[in-house]
Amino acid sequence: MAAQDFSSALPAPAPTMANPGYGKRNAPGQSPRTRRDFVHLPAREAALAALVDRLPEGAAMDAKTLATLSPVYGQAACRTALKRLSEAGHVRRITEHLAIDGGRRWVTRTYFSRTARSDAWWERFLGGGVETEADAADVRPTERPERPARPEGPARSRAYAALAALSRADLRLTLSAAECAALEPLAAEWLARGADEALLAAVLTAGLPDRVHCAGALVRRRLTDKMPPELPAPRQPLLRIMECALCGVPGRPDALPGGLCRDCRGEVPRPQSPGALAPDQVRRRIAELRAGVRAGSVPRKGRGELRDQPPTART
Repeated sequence: MAAQDFSSALPAPAPTMANPGYGKRNAPGQSPRTRRDFVHLPAREAALAALVDRLPEGAAMDAKTLATLSPVYGQAACRTALKRLSEAGHVRRITEHLAIDGGRRWVTRTYFSRTARSDAWWERFLGGGVETEADAADVRPTERPERPARPEGPARSRAYAALAALSRADLRLTLSAAECAALEPLAAEWLARGADEALLAAVLTAGLPDRVHCAGALVRRRLTDKMPPELPAPRQPLLRIMECALCGVPGRPDALPGGLCRDCRGEVPRPQSPGALAPDQVRRRIAELRAGVRAGSVPRKGRGELRDQPPTART
């Protein structure tokens, strides 16, 4: 059966933007978009991966938001699909320590890679070790061999993509391809000065008149007049912590294979040793011993009886 073209079959969604600094982020070094990007995935995961791929940076992509954007799948299906996409190497949830609003804070971002990545690649990315195209070329092998596909068009810069996506934020700022190309250097300067796509869209769409007669001229004026200042700051090491893609529990990359914790992977915890006390039993016994010591009915050396319990019995 011929593979479905999920990228072109989906209508353009109206994205919900996350708080500034949060939301979707595109992983570096991805291959150009083609019609066969997600043919190695089941139909549901391929459809939702194509939907996420079309979302702009900074958009919310949790299960509840994806369910509102998808005409077919509900919240439970979207949650399961995100789990499968994480296992396939397309999604990782990462908390980063960033400079925002004049201070530094921890923000949670969901990184999406059109190209499936291995656990080793995501671990290198977590440590800031993915900087060059050679580093970014680590691709997780798929189950189905893919024939070389011709790219749909030339790769566009972040600045061009941010300008082209303005119509999704406000139809009054719909730009032509020529206008996006002409304004691309100005938008690129914004990004170079620390702005992101969400901030760029917020500034350009704020307080628009009821009718915009020339969107290109208005965007050029705002890009020029509201250009953020250059902030020469010393380069600080990037701090990143990986989280489970479903429940958000933090952990080391080797403890989150496929981007999932043990509980979300469905692994059964190891049973306690025979004779071990449950945590509530340990706490109750400690309370009894302490009460006995205060009353003088239990010698102080009686406290040592807990040390005879197996290690799993202690709290």
